Amino acid sequence: MIRAVVFHQDGSCSKDLSLNQVNQTLQMPDKFVWVSLENSSDSEINTTLLELFHFHHLAVEDCLSSGYQTPKVDDFTDYIFLIIHALRPASNLEKLETMELNLFIGNNFLVTCYKDLVMPPVEFVWRRLDRDNRLAIHGPDFLAHAILDTLVDDYMPILDEMDEEIEWLEEKVLSTPDPKTLERILNLKHTVMSLRRIISPQREVMNRLTRDEFPQIDRQSRIYFRDIYDHLVRIQDLCENIRDIVSGAMDIYLNSTSLRLNVIMKTLTIVSTIFLPLSFVAGIYGMNFHYMPELSWKWGYPLVWLVFLLIVSGMIWYIRKNRWF
Repeated sequence: MIRAVVFHQDGSCSKDLSLNQVNQTLQMPDKFVWVSLENSSDSEINTTLLELFHFHHLAVEDCLSSGYQTPKVDDFTDYIFLIIHALRPASNLEKLETMELNLFIGNNFLVTCYKDLVMPPVEFVWRRLDRDNRLAIHGPDFLAHAILDTLVDDYMPILDEMDEEIEWLEEKVLSTPDPKTLERILNLKHTVMSLRRIISPQREVMNRLTRDEFPQIDRQSRIYFRDIYDHLVRIQDLCENIRDIVSGAMDIYLNSTSLRLNVIMKTLTIVSTIFLPLSFVAGIYGMNFHYMPELSWKWGYPLVWLVFLLIVSGMIWYIRKNRWF
């Protein structure tokens, strides 16, 4: 699907433009257009990006690619090309999924392209068009900022969910650590690493947009991109903190498990130590030799039990005296 809208100088906009109308509008310097290619076919992408806008074929190949691509910004003189990743709406801590968003920012146009069924940041800004005339007044760079700002804000719910998960894990690893706790720790660690892999290059992209490097980004808009960059810095710092806490929780879990194992082994060792002399005595008197004088004693059996009790009592007293248990 292809959606197109033209923005006028008075702050109004006209939606549902055809590609021919878009081509005519591109010749008018006092207006700019936003074309959104949403879950479009390869032929629609080629027709729009190559034949209408005449974008570089390498950038178009990136839009057609279905594999993961690192966030980046490319300068093609007349326009800049961005690859940014948004979080899928159904993402959770067990499986963090991303969606690729491609943007072409020119002097009088903005083109967004993605191959997913829905892109929440684009939909959110599209609904703002009728009630926020700043999107029409400040140009395509400010419109791109609005989309990217919404995209970055969508990272915060995942971080809030991570904070709640960490609180639960910290309590669990100290009380009753079990394999399920370890599985959730590993899942959270994997999610944090995936989020860092996305945020780190996007932070560099935003940093480049804040410099006096691209003429398509005017001085006023660079301030807004600086705000997005600051948000990404804060999110990356939070990810680093969460990663450190998760690593600490992993160490606590392993230490707690080792401590429990040591306590169990200590208990079993003490029980084995106590029963070792009893087994020795019982083994001697369990031998079937004919000439054993104790076998014919009347009080032989009670005497053996008395020896058992004395040995057990003596060993328990010795163990407690040395504070082995």
